[in-house]
Amino acid sequence: MSRVYNFSAGPAALPLEVLDIIRDDIPDWEGTGMSVMEVSHRGKDFVALAARAEANLRELLSIPADYSVLFTQGGATLQMSMVPMNLAGPEHTADYVISGSWGKKAAAEARKFCTVNIAADASDEKFTYIPDESSWRRSDNAAYIHITPNETIAGVEFHFVPSGDAIVVGDMSSTILSRPIDVSRYGVIYAGAQKNIGPAGITVVIVRNDLLERAPANLPHLMIWKSYAESESMTNTPPTFAWYVADQVFQYLLRLGGLEAMAEINNRKASKLYAAIDESSFYSNPVRENCRSWMNVPFVLADASLDAKFLEESVAAGLANLKGHRSVGGMRASIYNAVPEAAVDALIEFMAEFERVNG
Repeated sequence: MSRVYNFSAGPAALPLEVLDIIRDDIPDWEGTGMSVMEVSHRGKDFVALAARAEANLRELLSIPADYSVLFTQGGATLQMSMVPMNLAGPEHTADYVISGSWGKKAAAEARKFCTVNIAADASDEKFTYIPDESSWRRSDNAAYIHITPNETIAGVEFHFVPSGDAIVVGDMSSTILSRPIDVSRYGVIYAGAQKNIGPAGITVVIVRNDLLERAPANLPHLMIWKSYAESESMTNTPPTFAWYVADQVFQYLLRLGGLEAMAEINNRKASKLYAAIDESSFYSNPVRENCRSWMNVPFVLADASLDAKFLEESVAAGLANLKGHRSVGGMRASIYNAVPEAAVDALIEFMAEFERVNG
């Protein structure tokens, strides 16, 4: 079977150029006579890979020198617990903005460790907007404010960073590396790999160094960010293959021209797909225009009885994983970095023909 255009929300598409490199590397990685999955994580070859991966990520995101870059396990979901464990305690309050399902889950985890104040909640309109910052109900002296810059399920995205003096924590799992960001505006950024970084199994955490000192001493060793910072993320055996793939993706993005180049491509992909939806009476997107996601584009058909037919025919046309999340239904096209512009063009063409025949 030839490769399809993969619109999965995660695990998601990887660049074909990277897949080709991985395929060639597997039997004999960098002349070691072994695959990267077989070498010691303590050996000089893998230690060099780890250092290169960090340096490449720092270059891509222009990460300031006073921030640590950690490669952890457990996904973004574990970081939902590690954030309050490392930054707050029972005596503290943390602010949470709930703009979708992942923000809601993050707040629920944080309640186990500190007092949670819901500064804003968009569930009243089924997570189709981000409440205006002027309406947020923020705490005095909050330990931090947590946002989910891109909600994968709802397709809602922050196009701003919260103002004020509070430490901003961002779950960037589904938007990191899609464009340049100002890391210095955040105290902590965390991101599961399986959208724009690599395969599931590794998580990137970017944390300002002074915040590493906040964790109480009685936390389990693997739950303390400082443990990873001090061990160069070798606190235990890391997911070496996922780390290797992440580094290959970082190198690919640098060859492409960095995140400025990636932003131009992503903006173009999202703009043309939203235009195709908005110009049609057959399809619609429920999200307010000022907070639409570049990465996850949900849409519904005017006649929901045609959903099954749409999905069946789209698969036959080589367009995979367009089914919307089970909690919201409809369709969703996740157009992460590795989804080529040709895939978006093919989807738009398919949608137009499907509407012509069934509209």
